[in-house]
Amino acid sequence: MQSASNSFRKSRKMRVLILGATGLLGKALMGEWTGADVVGLGSRDVDIRDAGRVRGVVGDAQADWIVLAAAYTDVDGCETNRELAFAINRDGALNVATAAKQAGARLLFLSSDYVFDGKKTTPYETDDVRNPQSVYGRSKSEAETGLLETLPGCCIARTSWLFGTGGKCFPDTILKLAASRPALDVVNDQRGGPTYCVDLARAIIELCHKDASGIVHVTNSGDCSWFEFAQAIVKRAGLGTEVRPVSSLQMARPAPRPAYSVLSATSLRHYGIQMPTWQGALRRYLDERKR
Repeated sequence: MQSASNSFRKSRKMRVLILGATGLLGKALMGEWTGADVVGLGSRDVDIRDAGRVRGVVGDAQADWIVLAAAYTDVDGCETNRELAFAINRDGALNVATAAKQAGARLLFLSSDYVFDGKKTTPYETDDVRNPQSVYGRSKSEAETGLLETLPGCCIARTSWLFGTGGKCFPDTILKLAASRPALDVVNDQRGGPTYCVDLARAIIELCHKDASGIVHVTNSGDCSWFEFAQAIVKRAGLGTEVRPVSSLQMARPAPRPAYSVLSATSLRHYGIQMPTWQGALRRYLDERKR
């Protein structure tokens, strides 16, 4: 019976349910995912904190894959709204995992570089110890642990510094500020990997087609500081705004950020997936933004 079911699934289009379809990544997934039956739902359609509603939606979807991109991603907001952060990012994710298990669906969950403390000086591997320093990071870290217990075959895609059109992101903020200011101060002591949501979406689609499981790190190749990223944005956009380096202490924020959160591409190469450079991704983002 099982083999007949598997062959039936392979003979028809893949069915996909995207939760968080109205966010930066969700929009990119909806735009990039072709050749499949894709249903995208936003928070107005389903609140993942509501286990009963999640169970009903997942059961109705009869999906082969569920991509969970819904999250409370305001890192500083999480510090003052701790209960909300855990209710959405941890408990909501576990609701989806439980429903996916009952429905026999595969699950890909989006996680973050913030599960690490940033004390390394070489790229983080998937099996490095989690030691989150912020509420947001802890909510994602506890979600990962719970998901792997509930649904051992799930795929956890950690990413970082996400940017894209159609929503708030670092390049968009820099461009808006640069249009009205002669100079910008940007931190130069936090290093990570910018990730274009279109490239992330394409990698996620490939991972689903390749039946990926376990933890995978998915970012554009290369790394930089926020200061270097801002410099590249301003230069590529042809703006004359001066970008000045400052320390994290000078730009204090409610949530601590990892000083170094570059993610290794080893796990992604295991699936034969190569990500474009962040510099090339930035060029494509700016072109898309103009359009």
